[in-house]
Amino acid sequence: MIETDGPGGAERMLVHLITELEAAGCENVVVLPVGAEGWISRQLAGTAAIIEYFDLDRPVSPDCARWLVSLFRRHRIAIAHSHEFTMAVYGAWAAWRAGVPHVVTMHGGRYYAGRLRRRLALRFAFALTPRVVAVSRELAGHLRRDLGMSASRVLTVSNGIRYAPAQQSTLRAELGLEPHDRLLLAVGNLYPVKGHRYAVEALALLQTRPLVHLAIAGRGATNEALQTQARDLGVADRVHLLGLREDIPNLLAGADVFILPSLSEGLPLALLEAMNAACAIVASDVGDVRAVLDDGRAGVLVPPGDAGALASAVDGLLGAPERARELGASARYRAEREYDITQMVERYAAIYEELLAPRGAARPALAFT
Repeated sequence: MIETDGPGGAERMLVHLITELEAAGCENVVVLPVGAEGWISRQLAGTAAIIEYFDLDRPVSPDCARWLVSLFRRHRIAIAHSHEFTMAVYGAWAAWRAGVPHVVTMHGGRYYAGRLRRRLALRFAFALTPRVVAVSRELAGHLRRDLGMSASRVLTVSNGIRYAPAQQSTLRAELGLEPHDRLLLAVGNLYPVKGHRYAVEALALLQTRPLVHLAIAGRGATNEALQTQARDLGVADRVHLLGLREDIPNLLAGADVFILPSLSEGLPLALLEAMNAACAIVASDVGDVRAVLDDGRAGVLVPPGDAGALASAVDGLLGAPERARELGASARYRAEREYDITQMVERYAAIYEELLAPRGAARPALAFT
């Protein structure tokens, strides 16, 4: 169950999880918002997953809660797994009423913490939920402190991906780049928290490297602001807003440096994809990024919101291609060793089986490859 249906990190992780669980023999019912974009259902079109749509017509909807209870009973749900705030609350109540074990995964930042009503609702949901999962250690710590939870109540399960690298990239030809041009790539929806404005500013600071271009894959509210900023800084011809792209491996294969200028993150899937592609990486030191990049041994860390530090780090990698290749190789080794999707799914499967065992349910024979 998830409250959104666009191409974001939580939604992509959900698609990966469902696909892998189905391959291991699980049946899945996916609960999505009615009238939304439909991205998840399109991604799952080739699977056997059953799609159901909830209608949340107002912030507090007893009808939606009762509908979920009915859905759990109708489909004879064994485990309910909610993602993010809204479905954590509704899913917890419905699972409790239906007598179904419940798991919640929280993906993003502390958006719930600014309003007392949200904190109280989440505390209520977690009180009814036997397993609460955060995708990063930092987020797990915030949940414990913000909601007064014990350390044992919040588990950390890192995101994972199954990555198929592109053999060659069409991106540079698409952008009309010459062989001597250098390309920076950022992947993430165009929201202020993603920090793309600092990437544009950093590009303008790279005065000694005028043939550096910046491509940003994503869409969102800051599109026009980024275009205006690029014009004001005199780099509009070297900033390429690609919009929503599904061919991330193709984009990564054409980049010289991957940058993650975010102001806040949990564990971004785009970072894991860049690591798997053996990209040289410069990333903001936020969330679990430092841990993922092995304290800087698999990528360069910079303070968030510091365009000067970002420009300096990029300049250093462009001027030292051998070091860039070594960092890329280290990133790929670490991604394959620590952040393969199999490890993520096995951890969730272990949680599911633990919750089913006391109820006398037969444990599913799951095998992941």
